[in-house]
Amino acid sequence: MVYHVSEIALGLNSDEQELTAHAAKRLHVKEQDIVSCRLYRRSVDARRKENVHFTCTAEVTLRPGIQIRRSVLQKDRKIQETQIYQYQLPQSRPLAVRPVVAGFGPAGLFAALILAQAGQKPIVLERGASVEERQKNVQQFWESGVLDPTSNVQFGEGGAGTFSDGKLTTGTKDPRIRHVLESFVQAGAPECILWEAKPHIGTDKLPSVVKTLREKIIALGGEVRFHSTLSNLSLQNGVLRSVTVSQQDGNQYELPCRHLILAVGHSARDTFDMLLKNQLTLQQKPFAVGVRIEHLQTQIDKAQYGAAAGDPALGASNYKLAVHLQNGRGVYTFCMCPGGTVVAAASEDKRVVTNGMSVFARDGENANAALLVGLTPEDFGSSSPLAGIELQRTLESRAFEAGGGSYLAPVQRLGDFLEGRASIAFGRVKPTYSRGVTGTDLHRCLPHFLTESLEQGVRQMAGRLQGFDDPDALLTAVESRSSSSVRIVRTENLTAIHAEGLYPCGEGAGYAGGIVSAAVDGIRCAEAILQTTTKSEVD
Repeated sequence: MVYHVSEIALGLNSDEQELTAHAAKRLHVKEQDIVSCRLYRRSVDARRKENVHFTCTAEVTLRPGIQIRRSVLQKDRKIQETQIYQYQLPQSRPLAVRPVVAGFGPAGLFAALILAQAGQKPIVLERGASVEERQKNVQQFWESGVLDPTSNVQFGEGGAGTFSDGKLTTGTKDPRIRHVLESFVQAGAPECILWEAKPHIGTDKLPSVVKTLREKIIALGGEVRFHSTLSNLSLQNGVLRSVTVSQQDGNQYELPCRHLILAVGHSARDTFDMLLKNQLTLQQKPFAVGVRIEHLQTQIDKAQYGAAAGDPALGASNYKLAVHLQNGRGVYTFCMCPGGTVVAAASEDKRVVTNGMSVFARDGENANAALLVGLTPEDFGSSSPLAGIELQRTLESRAFEAGGGSYLAPVQRLGDFLEGRASIAFGRVKPTYSRGVTGTDLHRCLPHFLTESLEQGVRQMAGRLQGFDDPDALLTAVESRSSSSVRIVRTENLTAIHAEGLYPCGEGAGYAGGIVSAAVDGIRCAEAILQTTTKSEVD
């Protein structure tokens, strides 16, 4: 029998033997009756700063014949009988035409992996470069300001998450999440992502993990075509027949296609234009914009952990804050990167975009997070499905101009921002934005509703996290790509409306937010295709 025993409190320097002892005591069994006891989940409990500790869930396998008394299970509701999860591929038959996956971020990666494991030999189209080439392109951009519009922080193998913290947190409870995490570990990710409550891979480790998964897809008969952009669709009577692929050299070719997983990410703006021209149903979607806020990591650690700050067992601390303002808007932090840097994440000419990045060790001097204000379609200024994109572009262009060109970013001390004066010098917190910064007054490049909400939000958040309103904290603009501003409407069977065989997928399509939820959506779309093989296909 297998049981999950949750809410086990362990000290910061506890070991596996202590976990086993606690689990045995809770189950009312002898330790020798336990075949295995492994850490299933671990989080930091810092509610009482004088007693910072880990709260754990143990997965316990008992010897055959050992039973837990019913009275124990009735009294302790934190003990649950369970089964070890194993992902099962849906049964399928070979497709008449190889399926196509457009986009090779988390959604496309896992969609292709599932299709390859099912023997369907998918063809992956990725406008950007392989992760090895992409790393060089991104580094060149950060150092020289020469932007490759198809190989950058947004586009290329691994998606936008490759140049981030590699955060694997998600608000969903889908059982496929476990399969995603296990697949990452099998590809070389740190095993701790299986049990940490807030797992992350780190941008230094994620590229090799992505490469290993790509090689697995190819070994199973799949094909990955880099520098290949989905540029058009051919639909007959609402049924997908083929796709047009544009190559880096300017040539195009037509590819027969009956099943297309559209996992192009939230920055494939030309693809959204193409879909509208093909009369697919797109909707405006609420999203958020704002800035990156930086503090000293030691300051955040002290605020979160008190005297325990700096303990090697804890590492760099993080935070997640959200407030609701009197003006009706929400302000929240997103993609917090402990010990990280702010990075240049542009994908279009003369537009500045920020993002956050951490390596696995999270040992940098600063902590950063997106500080965002929620927007609704009423803010977009147009009924066009792509109006949110135009708003993003406007803000990104203003940020480019305020930075002075060359993809320098406008930055302001928080104290100056709250007082309404331009920054001419920095204090204890030094900017980490990878292209360099220009001190300015962000009120000049951001709309009033945005700056007003950020001011109010910071003041409220300071009541929840001591020092959040530190005058030396830095704000770097503009954070505009936290999520998609568009949703490609799909039916219950996950196909696009009036486009049989086309599966909008992942964050760009409006159905995910982050690496894990996008990967899960990719799996779901692949499963939907496999399930069609039990039905007669239209040739």
